[in-house]
Amino acid sequence: MSAAAASAEQPAPKKNSKKLFIIIGVVVVLLLGGGGAGFMIWKKKAAEAAEAAAAEEGGEEVHAAAKPKPAKRDPKLPPAYMPLDPFVVNLADRDADRYAQIGVTLEIDDPKFAEEMKPYMPAIRNAVLMILSHKTAAELQGREGKEQLAAEIAREVVRPMGINIDDESEEEGKKKRKRAPVYNPVQQVHFSSFIVQ
Repeated sequence: MSAAAASAEQPAPKKNSKKLFIIIGVVVVLLLGGGGAGFMIWKKKAAEAAEAAAAEEGGEEVHAAAKPKPAKRDPKLPPAYMPLDPFVVNLADRDADRYAQIGVTLEIDDPKFAEEMKPYMPAIRNAVLMILSHKTAAELQGREGKEQLAAEIAREVVRPMGINIDDESEEEGKKKRKRAPVYNPVQQVHFSSFIVQ
C-alpha cells in the first residue's frame, strides 16, 4: 500500500508545478505589460513637458522669417509692396445693408518673403475677408478704426505661413508672460482705396 500511496503523491507535484509555472508566467507577463505601459506614459508626459517648456520660452516652431531680426533694415534694400485684389464685403451692420470696398497693399521688408507669400494668397485673402466681414461701418469710419483694422490685417496675413503674432490688446488683460517677440515681416498695411456705403 505504501507503493500505491507513493505513486499517487508523485503526479500531484507535477500538477502543482504546472500550476505554479503558469501562475509565475502570468505574473511575469502582467509585470512586463504594466512596466511597458508605465514607461509609455512616462515618455508621453516627458514629451508634453518638453513641449510646454519650449512654448513657455517662446520656442514654438514658426516660419524661418519669423525669428527676431534687427530693428534696422538695410536702407539699400527697398521694401517689397504686395497689392491685393480689392475686397468688396458686406459689413456686420444689423440696422442696414452696408458694404465696404477696400484696396489693401502689404509692405513687406524682404522681397524674398513676398515671393514666399504668393502660394498662400488664397488663405491670406480669406483672412482679410473674415476680418472685414466682422466690422461695422461705425468701426471703419474714423482713423482709429482704420489703424486697428491695419494692425489686425498685418497680424492675420502671416498666420497661414505659421507665424503667430499675439494680439497686444488681449495680452494687456492677461498676465504678462515674458516671451520673445515674434518678428512680423509685414511692416505696414496700406489702404489704396477705402469706400464704405
